[in-house]
Amino acid sequence: MSVLSAYEKDILQQPDALREQLNYTLPAELHDLDLQQYDRIILAGMGSSDYALIPVERALIARGLPVWRIDAGRLLDMPDLITADSLLWVTSQSGMSGEVVKLLDIITTPRTLIAVTNDINSILAKRADILVELRSGDEATVSAKSYLNTLVAAYRILAILSGERDQPLVDKLASHLTPIAEWLAHPPLIKPVADGFFLRTQPKLTMIGIGADAATAMTGALITKESSKVSAEGFIGGEFRHGPMETSGEQMTALLFGDGSEPTLIQLAEDLQRNGTQVISVGPHAYAGSELLPTPDDDELVRLLYAMLYVQQLTVVLARGNGMVPGEFLFGKKITVTL
Repeated sequence: MSVLSAYEKDILQQPDALREQLNYTLPAELHDLDLQQYDRIILAGMGSSDYALIPVERALIARGLPVWRIDAGRLLDMPDLITADSLLWVTSQSGMSGEVVKLLDIITTPRTLIAVTNDINSILAKRADILVELRSGDEATVSAKSYLNTLVAAYRILAILSGERDQPLVDKLASHLTPIAEWLAHPPLIKPVADGFFLRTQPKLTMIGIGADAATAMTGALITKESSKVSAEGFIGGEFRHGPMETSGEQMTALLFGDGSEPTLIQLAEDLQRNGTQVISVGPHAYAGSELLPTPDDDELVRLLYAMLYVQQLTVVLARGNGMVPGEFLFGKKITVTL
């Protein structure tokens, strides 16, 4: 049996980390915010901290609010987007990412800065008007505990900013902690997916998500590259048809993330299977009769959490199949401070 890497140990610790987040009381100041008082709402982060805000972006836009979700690197190139009447919500697991630190040095001070971070002593935390802690604990390499906790914190903040209580969400998620721990102790068999992948002469891995599930596709592709050194691409909705479709076929595995009902992904699954692509749906229902890695069907956030568990398991198997230690960095570090 393989010795567990630090990344794999972090994955197994996720139920405990989630419990810490759920037991954490969000700052009372969040209840006092009126989103209508801001001329714009800007959501910023890097990598998975950015992608985790996709569901928040969608929900706030659906309410008719002026929302920009933009990665901190691009925002650094366009700092004038931030005004004195802006609500700036920055997520950074370390609170010390190079782009975030530089951004805080040069921007116009927004009316309110919400900081979501795991390090309460970080530069981001110290600059915040409202500090939300991730409570994910120490993490060795690739984001695992911190990503799930970021998702949960984002949905909890969203509930409060929408004038709702976050306790019903907390209670629902708490009921899934034991099932998640059991899932991690005895994960579904992912190895056949990886075995087929490495049998190809030019294997390709694509992850496509729609709606809130785009967060899983984008983060999934990112952590696959980090943890397994397998090149994976992430796409949102119909993006894949605009060029990347030409790379599909018998050499490709495509993971589709969603609830199984979206016509865009149903048609895409049909077309991909027709040209020989291995299509795997990750969600409560399969797209167009494809293979299915099932998730619960009772809540959007719960679906996203379980879908990421599948991705994490896949990254471990791909890493070992690629002759790598899962999650071990070759060229980077846990915190990217270089611009």
